[in-house]
Amino acid sequence: MLIRCSEDNFIYDVHSLFKAFYPAEDVRVIPTSEDNDEAAFAFIEYKKDRSVITLYSDGKEEVTESEIAENDRVDYKNKLKRAIYRALSKKNGTKLPWGTLTGIRPTKIALTMLEAGNPDEEILEYYDSVYLTGKRKATLAVDIAHRELQILSDIHYDEGYSIYIGIPFCPSTCLYCSFTSFPRMIYEKQIGEYIACLKKEIDYVAESFKKRIADSVYIGGGTPTTLTPAELADLIGYLKSKINFDSVKEFTVEAGRADSITREKLEVLKRMGVTRISVNPQTFKQETLDIIGRRHTVEQVIEAYKTARELGFDNINMDMIVGLPGENKADVANTLETIAKLSPDSVTVHSLAVKRASRLNEWISEHGRDFINSEEIMDMTEKMLRDIGLEPYYLYRQKNMSGNMENVGYAKKGKEGIYNILIMEEKQSIVALGAGTVTKRVFHEGDNYRMERCDNVKDVRLYIEKIDEMIDRKRKLFL
Repeated sequence: MLIRCSEDNFIYDVHSLFKAFYPAEDVRVIPTSEDNDEAAFAFIEYKKDRSVITLYSDGKEEVTESEIAENDRVDYKNKLKRAIYRALSKKNGTKLPWGTLTGIRPTKIALTMLEAGNPDEEILEYYDSVYLTGKRKATLAVDIAHRELQILSDIHYDEGYSIYIGIPFCPSTCLYCSFTSFPRMIYEKQIGEYIACLKKEIDYVAESFKKRIADSVYIGGGTPTTLTPAELADLIGYLKSKINFDSVKEFTVEAGRADSITREKLEVLKRMGVTRISVNPQTFKQETLDIIGRRHTVEQVIEAYKTARELGFDNINMDMIVGLPGENKADVANTLETIAKLSPDSVTVHSLAVKRASRLNEWISEHGRDFINSEEIMDMTEKMLRDIGLEPYYLYRQKNMSGNMENVGYAKKGKEGIYNILIMEEKQSIVALGAGTVTKRVFHEGDNYRMERCDNVKDVRLYIEKIDEMIDRKRKLFL
């Protein structure tokens, strides 16, 4: 699908919106001036006082929408996106539940307006008038923003920080995964060096942030529990010997895959003071687990969860994915029913996102795009999770999500994942250690704030080789 634009200022936004309406299409947006003999599906024209969107079918003009242009760039962009939305909606007879919103943080709008004192009614009207967002999704965003304000009320924004430690190893790479992840068996000889480099980064944090307050610590991946019990004890023990944990409100280790979880590893995590873990099924349909490359059984997930409960973990999260290959509404309901019987403290519902870096693209080429997600299914997940006492507390979106939906975290009161909110809302600095991680520094300037970031290289061997450079990047960011 070819889209031509007379200017390239908003090519990213144009591409995202067309892709939301046509997820299975290879959407390309090019300048009008670029030579290309292919027939265009749409023309986006920026004229003196307006933007004009024209759609074509078999070379014939089919739908035209326009919006008066303004000098303000943000207002102009929003008007342009509304014109595109109306044209595509008119052509297809469909609406997107999130309207023209294509960014990953829909709750940020509500959170900012609540902090400014705007009442809920004005915020809902803003979502509708500016972004054409459906009332149900807008209400969900406002509801979550209220909860986020409560949860983060005692977080140290200015003088505080959070720590993320990435363990980029997995038993195998899942079909949909685009994170920094490498099979442990290939990097077995580098594990010791990798942990030594993490310790060097921990030393930097201990020295540079000794006057700041650590609010949360999150060890993710990859799959952190690919480390052996001894390696976990060594890493966490070193971390706690260097960082003052007295103020840490939440210490999460993403245990993740059942084929990496053992009683001995869980005993180490419990002994080392980890307060929150994840045991992630993604689905309770064995056939799907086999397709997506999670080399464990449904029974192993249940056993890992029950073992964690036996050892006294009282804050266990479970992740599930909606829109997995071949799954329908009944399959999602079955996963939810199994989760309800186990009664975890929180559940994160992910809508499958097709990432360029994942093997899922190859699978689609061979098997087709057999993904089912809809507002009806997401509404069902919300109802079933609310029925077992879990309330939505954070939300984010990604590009190329099945059904153009969202990811939502649900939790029992007091069991919400603090780090999850902080990483999404970007209101506190997060120092990230390990290969492929991104450190974010938040600058608070009165009621406003801005963010700058620096990243660590993704390749494990290169990370080990350049560890001093990775630390120096952080040092310069926080000067």
